[in-house]
Amino acid sequence: MAEPAVDYAAVFQALPGAAALVTPQLIIADANAEFLRLRGLPREQVVGRFLPEDRPDNDPAEPLLLRILASLRRAANTGERSIVALQRYDMEDPDQPGVWRERYFNMTNIPVFGPDGRVTLLLHRVEDVTELIRAREVALTLQDAMLPAPRPVGRHPAAVRYRPAAEALNVAGDWYDLVDLPGDRIAVAVGDVVGHGLYAAGVMGQLRSALTAASLVPEGPARALEVLGLYARTIEGAENTTVATAFIDWENHTITYSSAGHPPPALLQRDGTVEFLDQATDPPLAARPQHGPRIQAVEAFREGAVLVLYTDGLIERRGEDIDTGLARLADSLARHQADDPETLADAVLTDLIPPGDATDDTALVIVRL
Repeated sequence: MAEPAVDYAAVFQALPGAAALVTPQLIIADANAEFLRLRGLPREQVVGRFLPEDRPDNDPAEPLLLRILASLRRAANTGERSIVALQRYDMEDPDQPGVWRERYFNMTNIPVFGPDGRVTLLLHRVEDVTELIRAREVALTLQDAMLPAPRPVGRHPAAVRYRPAAEALNVAGDWYDLVDLPGDRIAVAVGDVVGHGLYAAGVMGQLRSALTAASLVPEGPARALEVLGLYARTIEGAENTTVATAFIDWENHTITYSSAGHPPPALLQRDGTVEFLDQATDPPLAARPQHGPRIQAVEAFREGAVLVLYTDGLIERRGEDIDTGLARLADSLARHQADDPETLADAVLTDLIPPGDATDDTALVIVRL
């Protein structure tokens, strides 16, 4: 049976997203209907032109154009896909001349190779992600409303931070909490819901509130996580959530902690040494077939030490062992040991997550003991 002929030109024109074929010399060889619609120009004013000329005079997006050109040249020179992620470009509303609207785009430049293995064309794809960005802003607003505002914890200095991923289009379900307990005690917790978007933010809010209530039960953090695990089994999307919680007792100078599959809290001593509290780790919430009791451990501390709880966005990197991330955190804490919690929180984020380089959301809580 003969293979059916494929009209690739028709396929290219029918692509749902905006796409153009560009030569390594940055001449636009072809453009589909969606690309022309997005540019607001007829075909004869786009195809066959040098890409930088395919812009009106005094285009406010000149910096964006330079990034696009650099990405195209990189793809042409290396033969590897190059991405221009999450760029804002204000466009005039076609129905309201003179009115400009915020738009957000992801762009991908893909090399196309000829028979000799050389790059002959570049597929320039433009994805309009404006609606996803708006949904993300709603989710961030919801998440911000559900997370507690920074406040003093009794007489003890503390700092909290939440940093969303730099290029992710959906907010994650990371959270933190600090709860005053009877006596000179507090409960500190961080958690991470599996998934992204409004639904994950909603699940996060339910679990955070439930853990706050469970932490007021006198039995301790293991019992609080046990109760939270039972509750998680009733909420769709809550399974496999990770949580770490610690009860700090200043009268007895102890930290009682328990973890549901979460990265271990870090205890920074006054001499700069760092110990990871990893002796009470159980599976994530609702991950076991049958519900069961959880374990907890107790660690003594000396006045002036620092307790740090965080979510995995602070330490995990693609293709990297988690121990490398933990070592990086320990090094940062040791170098900034003398800082107050607010300064220390900023320093740790700067050391571990350079600006614009966060690939996952991060929650961070620091308490001076």
